[in-house]
Amino acid sequence: MSRLPTVFISHGAPTLPIDPSMPSAEFASLGQTLPRPRAILMLSAHWGTAQPAASVAERPETIHDFYGFPRALYELRYPAPGAPELAKHAAALLGEQGIPATTADRGLDHGAWVPMLLMFPDADVPVAQLSIQPHRDAAHHFHIGRALRDLRDDGVMIVGSGQITHNLRMADFSARPEDADPRVAEFTDWFEQRMAERDIDALLDYRARAPHAALMHPTDEHLLPVFSALGAAADDYRLGTQSLGTFQRALAMTNYVFTDD
Repeated sequence: MSRLPTVFISHGAPTLPIDPSMPSAEFASLGQTLPRPRAILMLSAHWGTAQPAASVAERPETIHDFYGFPRALYELRYPAPGAPELAKHAAALLGEQGIPATTADRGLDHGAWVPMLLMFPDADVPVAQLSIQPHRDAAHHFHIGRALRDLRDDGVMIVGSGQITHNLRMADFSARPEDADPRVAEFTDWFEQRMAERDIDALLDYRARAPHAALMHPTDEHLLPVFSALGAAADDYRLGTQSLGTFQRALAMTNYVFTDD
């Protein structure tokens, strides 16, 4: 099997699978364009721990980690098998690179199962989650990706799930896509240009260099998974972009695929 790409997903609201105004079909199209992995290692913005933890659940539960949404959303399940051996291997690889890691028995939060439900609807690809460290910086998460890079040679797709911009205080849930705050595009354009140029130093220092960085990410847990996807990518990766628009005025939904050039 050839080396798999790494992916960063802007997973949007939990209602993505049931809201016809959201780009659910585009997530399905993305899944169809990706090579089929043997397993997925998912880093979601919604599981944060003090140090990396990999889930060894054999049958991960579908975690509905939100409230106030339509009942239909709580009835959804994503019964994909777990990947406990992958989780243990990932934790061991991190330890070998001086990044202490543990294992845990945990299900899939909505940052994992919502996009997976659309991209791999048959729920037949084993998936393990790896936690992020919200108190640590971009460089830490980049090094996590580097430590896991060789998994891609064994049929594992490393997927980061968050949001390319994420400031809920700016959100206007009555806004149309054309009402997007112009500062969103200024930030995403800068970020995408740096990724296209493979300017890793600038990206890791994005909070100081990117326009409106603190406004787009008051806290950066929703961006941290992209740095692990970057770290796991080849040095000369080719950037693929799926731009889905900006929703609620401030929440850009763009997916990125890093393939070997």
